[in-house]
Amino acid sequence: MATPMYTVRDWFYRHLSDPQIVGLTLIVLLGVATVTLLGSMLVPVFTAIVLAYLLEGLVRGLSRYGVSRRWAVTGVYLLFVAFVAMIVLAVMPVIMNQLIQLVENLPAMLDQGQQAVLALPENYPEYFSAEQVSALLDTIRREAISYARGLVSSLSFASLVMVITLIVYAVLVPVLIFFFLWDKGRILGWAQQFLPRHHSLVVSVWREVDLQIGNYIRGKIIEIIVLWFGTYLVWLFFGLEFSMLLALLVGLSVIIPYVGAIVVTLPIAIVAYFQFGASSEFMWILIAYAIIQTIDANVLVPLIFSEAVSMHPVAIIIAILIFGGIWGFWGVFFAIPLATVIQAIMKAWPRATAEDEPEPEPGA
Repeated sequence: MATPMYTVRDWFYRHLSDPQIVGLTLIVLLGVATVTLLGSMLVPVFTAIVLAYLLEGLVRGLSRYGVSRRWAVTGVYLLFVAFVAMIVLAVMPVIMNQLIQLVENLPAMLDQGQQAVLALPENYPEYFSAEQVSALLDTIRREAISYARGLVSSLSFASLVMVITLIVYAVLVPVLIFFFLWDKGRILGWAQQFLPRHHSLVVSVWREVDLQIGNYIRGKIIEIIVLWFGTYLVWLFFGLEFSMLLALLVGLSVIIPYVGAIVVTLPIAIVAYFQFGASSEFMWILIAYAIIQTIDANVLVPLIFSEAVSMHPVAIIIAILIFGGIWGFWGVFFAIPLATVIQAIMKAWPRATAEDEPEPEPGA
């Protein structure tokens, strides 16, 4: 029977002596180091890659019908620019206007909420006392004042940085998207020059990862748009205020599976309560939101992500916590694809067979 020392030694020898394993390991470590050290500077590149993945599916679809890639890229890119222009010119002003109205209505909403809290000791004396309610309101006031002061002190600088960042994104991202699509073959050929000589394992992992990430990005963007405008129509039907803004929050909530839907419930419930009070309309809005989430989870997601690798909810939440903690928003957005990368590497990693077992040491 081999000792643990020989077992570890043989494991390292078996795997690190394989040049393909070494090459795959170095590439993974290089990618992690690049994102960790240069991630904040490469955000426009990551944004362009995400959108290029989204458009690549349309380009491939046109190519299947005999359209040359050059014409397909040109047509898809122009449609994308037109769609973004429509969102910026037609939808964003509505969202900004509703956001301003929500901020303007916050004092009245807070005052109404304060009156409701002050009425708790009278309505439920067995659960709340006047002293408890007074202490709670004082704590909320102090925290709100402290937060407002910090926000005001950093608002001017943050606004300037945000404006500059948006200008840079507006110029760089469309240019990068176009070249990622137009020169995809040249870019991949250039990157392939730096691969090790024996790279069949790297190519195998890359093909699966490329397929899964492409499916995930296209599916997630489609899910966001469908849920956004579908929810907007539902809120219009009920006459809910700030309908476009709240519908956008519902659409963006799918970026964080399971958790996002729970978090977005709070602003929807608050706005509906202050508009309709504890009435039947308020209950119907909550029921409609529950139906929307049910349709998304049981109809929309299986339909869109039919080709994606299914993962257990616990694995998804763990991936979100780990990658979100490391890389912030992008870690959350790519939590599932990154988990898929790990799964693809584990599947491709050579496993020990009976022939690979070390010979027993003499006298063991």
